[in-house]
Amino acid sequence: MEATDWLTIPEVVRAAHAKLPQNIWDYTCGGADGETTLRRNRSAFESLAFRTRILRGVANRDTSTTLLGHRLSLPVMFAPVGSVGHYHPDGALAVARVAERVGTMSFVSTMSVPALEDVRAGADAPIIFQVYVRGDRAWCEGLARRAENCGFDAICLTADSAAYGRRERDLHNRYMARDSHGRPNLSDLPNSAGDEDWQAAFTWQDLDWLRNATKLPLVLKGVLSAEDAKLAVEHGVDVIHVSNHGGRQLDQAPSTIEVLPEIIEAVAGRADVIVDSGFMRGSDVLKALALGAKAVLIGKLMAWGMAAGGEAGLERTMEVMRTEMLNIMANIGVRNIDELGPECVRPSLPPHPSPWPVGAGGLDI
Repeated sequence: MEATDWLTIPEVVRAAHAKLPQNIWDYTCGGADGETTLRRNRSAFESLAFRTRILRGVANRDTSTTLLGHRLSLPVMFAPVGSVGHYHPDGALAVARVAERVGTMSFVSTMSVPALEDVRAGADAPIIFQVYVRGDRAWCEGLARRAENCGFDAICLTADSAAYGRRERDLHNRYMARDSHGRPNLSDLPNSAGDEDWQAAFTWQDLDWLRNATKLPLVLKGVLSAEDAKLAVEHGVDVIHVSNHGGRQLDQAPSTIEVLPEIIEAVAGRADVIVDSGFMRGSDVLKALALGAKAVLIGKLMAWGMAAGGEAGLERTMEVMRTEMLNIMANIGVRNIDELGPECVRPSLPPHPSPWPVGAGGLDI
């Protein structure tokens, strides 16, 4: 089956599963420890129902939005995935090319391939560079300057990785993901840098320094509490990125969709809020936007789209998500993204047993 023949997200995931080696499949869809956070990310969506409105004149619908002054044709962006080279030989560059064609934004990880300069030179879409702290301030400033000089649109600091998650699928497979491919963006690390102690030692004072060290907008990734959201705004962060790292860092964490309302309230319009972790459906996206998010990011689904069919596979994945969103918007009486609000959703009992598997094993997504 060609990518253009896929009509549903499960077809994309099945195609990816058929093509990926087992250890890479487990790495892609796995989570930390017992994977409670991973399952919670999916099951939390089932605890929200749409509130429908009828006779609203919804023949014409628009999925576009804006972020950091950039128009996005779809409020779905591509998350920073350090292992993106597992799913396409051109890695983050292939993702950026798809982002350009579909009219969205991509993030490039410090840990991804190819070098950040090559990604920026190969695509015209807006791109945000995501930073893992692996060196001192001089090294961090050098990395930020590289992003500035080649034309990135923002810097994203990942703050939820003080320690690498214990991902038991990888441990059982004896698969060391971080040793599996090159890290061209780390090629200039001094001998005294490179380990995760730098990330663990980073503080709000260091964030202040980074805010002053770069002229680019600053995104803070890994916010899961109202307290940290308030602090982020006070420290000059432009975009709050709500994330539990897809359930891959801390097990027993809350889902992002359940903490999103308190973070939106704490930010109070002083910064944009984006969210990831567990988003697989157009319905998931619309629920997050109704609760106040500006856009969502996909990571696992992005990887599966690329693994299943390369750039065409990822592009088709976005087309299916857009189709799902347009269908739901019509059926809940919403004509554009701005019309989504808290009144569009309500708490509800999840179905039991679930018709949509919430685990990550096998083909569950």
